[in-house]
Amino acid sequence: MPPPLVTVTENGLYCPAGEFHIDPWRPVPTAVITHAHGDHLRYGSTRYLLAEPGVAIARHRLGMDHELAPIKYGERLQLGATTISLHPAGHILGSAQVRIEHQGHVWVVSGDYKRQPDPTCAPFEPLQCDVFISEATFALPVYQWQPTGEVVEEIYEWWRANRERGLASVLFCYALGKAQRVLAELRAFTDETVYLHGAVNVLTDVYRQQGLAMLPTMPVTGERKSDYRGALIIAPPSAAGTPWMRRFGDHSSGFCSGWMRVRGNRRRRGYDRGFVLSDHVDWPGLIETFKATGARKILLTHGYSDALARYLNELGIAAGALETAYGDEEQQ
Repeated sequence: MPPPLVTVTENGLYCPAGEFHIDPWRPVPTAVITHAHGDHLRYGSTRYLLAEPGVAIARHRLGMDHELAPIKYGERLQLGATTISLHPAGHILGSAQVRIEHQGHVWVVSGDYKRQPDPTCAPFEPLQCDVFISEATFALPVYQWQPTGEVVEEIYEWWRANRERGLASVLFCYALGKAQRVLAELRAFTDETVYLHGAVNVLTDVYRQQGLAMLPTMPVTGERKSDYRGALIIAPPSAAGTPWMRRFGDHSSGFCSGWMRVRGNRRRRGYDRGFVLSDHVDWPGLIETFKATGARKILLTHGYSDALARYLNELGIAAGALETAYGDEEQQ
């Protein structure tokens, strides 16, 4: 094998031949970004290259004094001695895989990704490569997702049952990606207005400005408990247990996350209901993806990377784990 196209440095994943970093965790001259979650998009770099659909989110998160260079999906760009292109990852709006080509060798850095359909972002595109760098957030056989429509129907029926009891339904979702996906998927069951925590509301507005269809929404205002009886409220997990919750009076709480797949997680976290809906690839999706790439080597980042690397090596697939700073923001 030739020298690695991507290495881990103190600043993050680095491509020496192209003189750029991918999702660096410290400021660098050139940052190629896979998506806008906080553990992958950080302040301070001189120039950011990212997929065009994600620019508005990145601008919202970084502010106006950062140079953002949008790249269309599939567009080829010369960086140093490499040719790079960005391809859909299916994780959130604007998420991308980074394809790097140099002297006839191809590496793909997938960032975070999922294989299930999502009306709020472009679907994952399998890419042929020599080396594939993958997340391993849910890389255990227990993590297998049921069809999205079934989970969203469970959410809708829970909301409806709570309404009949005179209760508000507070659904905790990660503010970027998951909340907007739920709002889009619920359109198959209702056209009712949903109330949003401020952190969710501002990001939903960014999504809406990109032309994505979601349920009508209103920000949570006022303190009268009667205002929210029978309503669905979407809030980030950080709002749980705070004084902000008092305005809803008697309510039922639910949490949307892949972590809800394991019995006991809902109870330990104190939610009434758990809904297994993740924006990350599940176990069968990981194995399917590795086969689709045809990669001779798999490198794994955050999550159960060591366990998955051992499993792949036992199957005769060369694999290893990379130590990165990803996965420390709750975006599962």
